[in-house]
Amino acid sequence: MKKTFKVNNIACTNCANLIKASLEENFGEILVNLEKEPREVTLEIENEKKEVEFKAELKELGFEVIEK
Repeated sequence: MKKTFKVNNIACTNCANLIKASLEENFGEILVNLEKEPREVTLEIENEKKEVEFKAELKELGFEVIEK
C-alpha cells in the first residue's frame, strides 16, 4: 500500500538523496517531495512491521516522521 509521511528536517536535495541511498535497498522506490512543507516522503509499505522499521531507520538518519 502506498503511504505518504510528513517528515521533519529534510532541507534539500542532499537530504532526499541520503534517504534514498540509505533506504531504497530495503524499502523500494522512495519519493521525496521538496515542494511541500513539511516535506513528504512516499513509498510502498507492505505491512505495519515494515512501516515501523521505515520510521525507525528514517529517525536514525536524523529525519523524524511527524504524521502519516
